[in-house]
Amino acid sequence: MAANFPPVPPALKSIQHYLKTAQEHDSRDPIVAYWCRLYGLQLGLKVSNQGVEERKLLLAIMDWLETTKGQMADNESITNDVAAQAYLENYALKLFLYADKQDRASNFGKNVVKAFYTAGMIYDVCQIFGDLTEEVTQNRKYAKWKASYIHNCLKNGETPVAGPMPTEDDKEFDHDAFLPNADPQPGPSNTPAPQQPPPVSSQPPPAGPTNFITSDPFSNVKAPTPPSEPEKPPGGFQPYMGGPVAGVVGAPVETNRLVSPTGVQLRPDQLTKAQKYCRWAESALNYEDLKTSIDNLQKALRLLQTGQDG
Repeated sequence: MAANFPPVPPALKSIQHYLKTAQEHDSRDPIVAYWCRLYGLQLGLKVSNQGVEERKLLLAIMDWLETTKGQMADNESITNDVAAQAYLENYALKLFLYADKQDRASNFGKNVVKAFYTAGMIYDVCQIFGDLTEEVTQNRKYAKWKASYIHNCLKNGETPVAGPMPTEDDKEFDHDAFLPNADPQPGPSNTPAPQQPPPVSSQPPPAGPTNFITSDPFSNVKAPTPPSEPEKPPGGFQPYMGGPVAGVVGAPVETNRLVSPTGVQLRPDQLTKAQKYCRWAESALNYEDLKTSIDNLQKALRLLQTGQDG
């Protein structure tokens, strides 16, 4: 379902990253390609200074989306927003975990940067379904920071510091610098030198640099195939597993428990975790990974029956 599109004009440069990610997934994963182009289209339609070239590209994307949706009308990850969101979040998480594992093992390289970068792009696309969860927001922020940080270190012949950035520096992270409406940098070759990392590898990474790359520095590098299953909470952050009712200050976590058929009282966060296992199981089936799907379903069943996770 790949197609030739007109060149991206300067006025639509902010959507180029998502169109590039879509192109890379045309053969590998058409579902990812579809939602990346749809997100790029939505951003492009918001650009006010549209000319002939801009409209030509946007119309071409519209035609492709309509054709692709018709061809994949039997795929819930295209036609159902809930299934699509779970699919994209799981895909991005697998890339994130791959990159995080390699980073923590100090296996720095272009594939790691590409995996972090692509995960960040797909997490952006998840905004098409509404506000991101706390877990996804943290992973998105961290993936983009790590992609920029490792890229700049490799570019300058420096050894990156492995592992997550310190929690206390989290608030200093310039998240807006990576948003699609940020002013694009001239390119990796003209990017200012990054903040120097500490010379001792045992120290944590510096606070997030402010000169984030907004173009794909490794456009010729193919993003690694996502691992078969989530391994652990990524990036050093504890995943959001539910809690007080959204928007209600001080709402207790322990209220409104459900009782399983075995008599075990289940907390809201346990129900949320069981739902996640079910989503991961469904996504694994999309990859025809029966082992991972069965494993996640068994975890969900055990959690609902016994209240025990794992």
